[in-house]
Amino acid sequence: MDLAEKIKHLREVEGELRGYNRPMTQTEVVKTMEKELGESISQAYLSQLESAKRLHLTAKSRDLLARFFKVHPGYLVSDPPNFSTDLLTTSMMESDADRLTNWLRATEAEWNTEPELQELLQALANSQQPRRYIEIFRKLTHLSLEELEAIVDAVMAHEETTNRG
Repeated sequence: MDLAEKIKHLREVEGELRGYNRPMTQTEVVKTMEKELGESISQAYLSQLESAKRLHLTAKSRDLLARFFKVHPGYLVSDPPNFSTDLLTTSMMESDADRLTNWLRATEAEWNTEPELQELLQALANSQQPRRYIEIFRKLTHLSLEELEAIVDAVMAHEETTNRG
């Protein structure tokens, strides 16, 4: 992931964590940063970073953004090709259930090239009990694919019989 994508992603996550149910705008980031940290970067600079017109941050800007988004400053660089990492944003104000839901929503947005996975993550995020689903999915991974397919076929056949009669 390059720096521009990381900053966009951080705005998405921060918007969810702050209860906006949408990404924070660049202007909101700049104003909130000023209010909470007493210093900020300009919206124009943030825009240049997100549009990849600027590829690198100054040390001061990197430190400021890292403090605002609560990530390690080293995260705010472009990753080498084929590098993979998961971003875990923590907040002392949210419960584990909120953290899981926020993580599912933020992760779901990243998987637009994999519609089935994106749909699954969205369904989990919208579920009242995502942890129960995850625990059941974990148990299902201990079955062979043949056993799992047989269970699904039996359930589907039962549903068809029930719906006809």
